[in-house]
Order: sequence, then C-alpha cells, then structure tokens
Amino acid sequence: MKAVYLEDINKLFTVIDKEKPTAGPGEAVVQVKAAALNRRDVWIQKGKYFIKKYPAILGSDCAGVVAEVGEGVDKTWLNQEVIVDPSADWGDNPRAHSEKYKIMGMPQDGAFAEYVKVPAENLYQKPLHLSFEEAAALPLAGVTAYRALFTKCQLQPGEKVLVTGAGGGVALFAIQFALAAGAEVWVTSGTEEKIDLAKDLGVAGGINYKAENWGKELKAQTGGFDVLIDSAAGEGFVQLVKLAKPGGRIGIYGGTTGMIGQINPAEIFWKQLAIYGSTMGTAQDFANMVQLVQEKGIKPVVDIVYPLEEAEQAMRYMEESKQFGKIVLKVQ
Repeated sequence: MKAVYLEDINKLFTVIDKEKPTAGPGEAVVQVKAAALNRRDVWIQKGKYFIKKYPAILGSDCAGVVAEVGEGVDKTWLNQEVIVDPSADWGDNPRAHSEKYKIMGMPQDGAFAEYVKVPAENLYQKPLHLSFEEAAALPLAGVTAYRALFTKCQLQPGEKVLVTGAGGGVALFAIQFALAAGAEVWVTSGTEEKIDLAKDLGVAGGINYKAENWGKELKAQTGGFDVLIDSAAGEGFVQLVKLAKPGGRIGIYGGTTGMIGQINPAEIFWKQLAIYGSTMGTAQDFANMVQLVQEKGIKPVVDIVYPLEEAEQAMRYMEESKQFGKIVLKVQ
C-alpha cells in the first residue's frame, strides 16, 4: 500500500510503499478513503510533540470502508462505511485520560495511508449525509469541540458563546455545535474575511483580536458571555476572563500564543468563574458527538482537499494558518 512517511524530525513527508496491515484479534483494517490533517501533525514533524517515535506514519482522522476484521469482531462491519475514533486507552476516569492514553498516528501508524489498522471498538458508522472527505474532517476536532462545549462547559440552549480563532477545525465545530444547540455564538479572528465566513454559518457577530481594545469593544456589544471556548491562551486569555459573565465557564483546548498573561484573581472568584482544560474526549463523548452530527445534519467545513501524494504541501498550507475549515487528503 501507499503511505505518507516521515523519516525523522524536520524531514519532508514522502510517499512510500509499505506492507498492508493485518487485523489481529479485536481489530479491523480500514481502507482509507480520506484523512484529515491536524495541528498535531505539524508539531510532530517539527519534533514539538511530547511523543517522539520516528520514522512514523501520521494521521489521526479518517473515513473509509472496513476491509478486514480480526478474531472476535462482528463480521457485519465488513464493507461498512465508517469513521474512526482516534483515541485509545482513555482509562476508567471520564474526567481525565490515563497515562496510557494515546491518539492514532503517533506512536502507532496512522491514517495517512491506503489502509490503517484500528481497534474494532473505535469504529462508527459514517453519517450518511457526509462525503468521505467531510467525514474524515470530523473525529479529532469534532470530539475536542464537543467535550469542551458540552461535557466540560455544560452549554445550555439560549446561552451566549464566544469561540476564539474562527477558521481552525475545532473552533468551527464549536461554532456549529453551539448553533445546533440553540446558543447565540460570537467569534474572534485575525482577519475580517474569516469573521464574515463565520457569519455565513450563522454566528451573530465577531471582532478582530488584532484591534486595539477588542475586549472592551466586544463587551460593549454583547454584555459578555456564558461560555467561552479558546485555543490561543496568551495575553488574549486575560480578555476572556473579563468577557465572562458571572457564573461563566471557559473551556481551553490549546495554547498557540503561549503563556497566559496577568489575570486579576478577583475577576475569577468574584464572578464565580470555572476554567476547564480539555482535549480530545472519551468514547462516550465521541458517540454523543456523532449522534449530534447525525441528528442535526451538521456538515464539517472543509477548506481544501489534496491528493495523498501532496501531503507535504498540505502540511505547509496548515502551518500558514490561512485555512477556514479542515485540510483533507483524498486517499483513494
């Protein structure tokens, strides 16, 4: 089979011929139709991920067709169109993952290949209204957004939500899921173009975080937010604390702008705020997320589709952060 190969840190992605995997007990082999990129893949290429095991076949997200099942696996899965939960070994505590927790694509071989071997319990039927490219965009970013919004921040219909960094995969799912749940959604972005695109999805408004006093301006427009979903951290997080209403909940799943700035602790305790760290999700989070997508007919936003052979170009496009939606590799 063809697979996208990363020889070592800071090496280019190349396409190689590799032996097709075989399903063992409790496993399935999926013929990959499409696979999606995540910021995680860029970090791994640059050696900034906490696991370092090279050479590697990356890719945490995929959709495809079950080509083989191992011993003990229901044979009705054969030839089914599926998406794959990329998590393994979450553990028994739903509040936090175990030390053994891992994600498909590092350290084990991932989905940037024509076939991938996965635990059969991680298979989910592909929502019928989605193409393979749309379905491939869903798993990692979708479950991260779902857990931050619902499991952690307990979003309720009618609440006001702020999602930072509109354009990224998780942020867009947070927007779509919050809208589907009956929330009023606002966004921040570094470009007016992305704010306008978010408005096309149904958000009430947005603000450019590069503008001076953007936090004060947004507070004046909205009165504040019940739930705030953030991937940036950095100095901007100070503004999120100020923008949170009394009893507000802040969910943070990333830290692209680095260390959080100086926060007045009184703004946290006097307003009774809750700040939740969140990443990925349990099998139940994933199942709930897929159910929401199916019931509400949600379609992931796909920015661009590259052929498998152009994985390196796709990675550089992601690194530039110009996308509005997911970047997907069409495999076969």
